[in-house]
Amino acid sequence: MIKEIRIKNYKSVNKLKLDLGRVNVFIGANGCGKSNILEAIGLGAIAFGGSKLSNELFELRGIRVTEPRLMRSAFDEENQSKNVELAFSDKKNCTWEADLVHDNTPFSEWRVEQKDEFIEGLLDKNSNVLETFNTIGRYVEKFSIFSPENKKLREFASKSTTALGIHGSGLFYLLSVSSDEEIAEIKQNLKLIDWFDDFEMIGNERTGEKRINIKDRYTSNKDFPFDQRNANEGFLFLLFYLSLFISKYTPPFFAIDNIDNALNPKLCTALARRLTKLSQKHDKQVLITTHNPAVLDGLDLNDEEQRLFIVYRNIEGHTKVQRVNKKPTIEGEESVKLSEAFLRGYLEGLNKV
Repeated sequence: MIKEIRIKNYKSVNKLKLDLGRVNVFIGANGCGKSNILEAIGLGAIAFGGSKLSNELFELRGIRVTEPRLMRSAFDEENQSKNVELAFSDKKNCTWEADLVHDNTPFSEWRVEQKDEFIEGLLDKNSNVLETFNTIGRYVEKFSIFSPENKKLREFASKSTTALGIHGSGLFYLLSVSSDEEIAEIKQNLKLIDWFDDFEMIGNERTGEKRINIKDRYTSNKDFPFDQRNANEGFLFLLFYLSLFISKYTPPFFAIDNIDNALNPKLCTALARRLTKLSQKHDKQVLITTHNPAVLDGLDLNDEEQRLFIVYRNIEGHTKVQRVNKKPTIEGEESVKLSEAFLRGYLEGLNKV
């Protein structure tokens, strides 16, 4: 797994170090920089994989595209010509670091400058740099920021260039190539929604029609009465997340931006608990952003693999994170859930209104 990430000079992130677990949840005020953190990691992942740093690839990985000078921190005018610096370290303390460079001229592209010691290490057979490259590469090179959309999840004819598109394209195909064991596990976990009984995949080779027929356990009809086109959107989002965590074809390291979309608070809590178990079972590492404090109630802060970070802007406007190691207690007051502690301001991270 990735143990530590360092980011410098990316949008609102002036300088930041993250010490990660397996499941990492970020919560904070609107505009505090949660998505900027994910995007910086996505840029580093693309750079590490050796792919061309193009706007098209940025979009495919879930990175918002803007002018190069605006992708640097704007706290100091000089920063708009400085490099974006990124570093990944694994649990063996092997580290890869590089600078992302752009000259801010029209039609130019971002390029990667590896640190000299890293390049020299690759050429030295006695160095552990090659091992670093391979171990970290396994985790980061396919990193994407997933943010499913209702419309995409209903269009099963849509395809993706990866196992699963960041907005939900390719879901039908991923399910169609999943093993019987994976499908059974997805179905079992879909029972977090009380009305769900079963689903069946339908593909008509002649017409090209693709759909999932869904069975509601409360209906008297034993046939599948409806498909994804008129299914509850919360069901489709849940199907997407479960497929993302269970499939062997999805990345081992990824992010989900705004996981609470389309989910009620109780389901948010239950999903957070379930995903922590699935991440361990299927060796996935995930960064999750949310605005719904109910997600926090699904975390066990006594487990070092589950981490909660409050994201905020300091007095200079820089994005900072603070890890919550344990549930806060206020002398003279009863213990409350993490969600309630957040809403009361014990954890900070709320907009001042």
